[in-house]
Amino acid sequence: MGDLGKRYDVLVVGGGNAGLCAAIEARRVGASVLVLEAAPKFYRGGNTRHTRNMRCAHDAATETLSGPYTEEEFFDDLLRVTDGNMDADLARLMIAESKDLLPWIAQQGVRFQPSLGGTLSLGRTNSFFLGGGRAMLNALYRTAEKLGVAVCYDAEVTGLDIADGVFTGARVRLGDETVTVRAAALVAASGGFEANIDWLKEGWGAPAENFLVRGTPYNKGVVLKALMEGGVQTLGDPTQCHAVAIDARAPKFDGGIITRLDCVVFGVVVNRTAQRFYDEGEDIWPKRYAIWGRLVAQQPDQIAYIIFDAPSLDRFMPSLYPPISAPTLGALAEALELDAAALEKTMAEFNAAVRPGTFDASVLDDCRTEGLAPPKSHWAQRIETAPFYAYPVRPGITFTYLAAKVNGDARILMANGDPSANMFAAGEVMAGNILGSGYAAGIGMTIGSVFGRIAGRAAAALVGGSAENRNEAAA
Repeated sequence: MGDLGKRYDVLVVGGGNAGLCAAIEARRVGASVLVLEAAPKFYRGGNTRHTRNMRCAHDAATETLSGPYTEEEFFDDLLRVTDGNMDADLARLMIAESKDLLPWIAQQGVRFQPSLGGTLSLGRTNSFFLGGGRAMLNALYRTAEKLGVAVCYDAEVTGLDIADGVFTGARVRLGDETVTVRAAALVAASGGFEANIDWLKEGWGAPAENFLVRGTPYNKGVVLKALMEGGVQTLGDPTQCHAVAIDARAPKFDGGIITRLDCVVFGVVVNRTAQRFYDEGEDIWPKRYAIWGRLVAQQPDQIAYIIFDAPSLDRFMPSLYPPISAPTLGALAEALELDAAALEKTMAEFNAAVRPGTFDASVLDDCRTEGLAPPKSHWAQRIETAPFYAYPVRPGITFTYLAAKVNGDARILMANGDPSANMFAAGEVMAGNILGSGYAAGIGMTIGSVFGRIAGRAAAALVGGSAENRNEAAA
């Protein structure tokens, strides 16, 4: 545990991927660094615990990636999934910096597994951590602590002391005591406000009560709110977020990756009235999976049902809960408490609209519907072979996109457009600069790592590290 009475060069608030990347970079150039983590040690790391991979540009196949993924292709993918709702300059900076990221991450002790095959279609674009996000976190913590980064757990920041764009201290709750931690520079890496249901309700209204939070219960947006109160500039729609369809039986918080469902493209999705409401086959799944939480949030009672039949059961990764099954569509409707006649009608209309083609889950195939609204553009197959299956799904919020605005040095901008004197941001608290809407698999980790490194270097350069600290870090 760090000495909270000491004035540090760099204070990092948040102990996930972004915060640790910032801490390591700042420490390596000689700054004294303290990381404040709101969670207990076992639950440290925010949403990074639930991640599996990151998306980085690279010019050729590697030991863990099956082919090249150029900067331009990465930018085109990001442009498409966000509909252009992003800061293009910061996006291009992130993509360019990502080309050096995988070797740097490996140097910190993180290991990667061989390229991933199957229907996720990520073997060429995304690198998967061996052991998942928790293993990645453990490696980063080991490196940070070896370098001399101080870490304090169960340390909830309740407020920031900011005057005229200058950060001087953070108020920190430690059990029943509140102390003020002083530092020459701040790196905010504290996540979004997805675990703050009351804040979500300000944008979404009563439907937010039915949202599930895939990740940490500790991301309540306290630091983001404190930055806003301190006069920083924000951007983004408070209702925009990374929201996927997760099993409705999942816990309210911290269900993680195993509650996510990847079977939408293999079936149809209906709402509480047994009506389809969106094209299940619009695009390759990693480029569209994060729209489904928002789509479900717009349906009655914020619930929907993924319906498929026996041939599709083994085509996707299973989730934590088994699917609900029945010998007929009518019986399935009864199990789901849906109107049986309405579901049977919806499925009959879908089956009649399916046109034959060559099914291939790894590409945009030619299996589609015709004369159906909404259509199913790809991977459309008749759902007619018993037994029939369904997953009930609700919106699973991962992180929010309302963000502190930053420049290319990850420095937070004030409301008047001027850079703050000594405040930087990385990760979900600023991800809305890149993600105004939409998502593609692995980009959140890329934003966190790239801007964490930038923020750490910039903060350390601003305050200047002592020769003693540089020597300690080098040792």
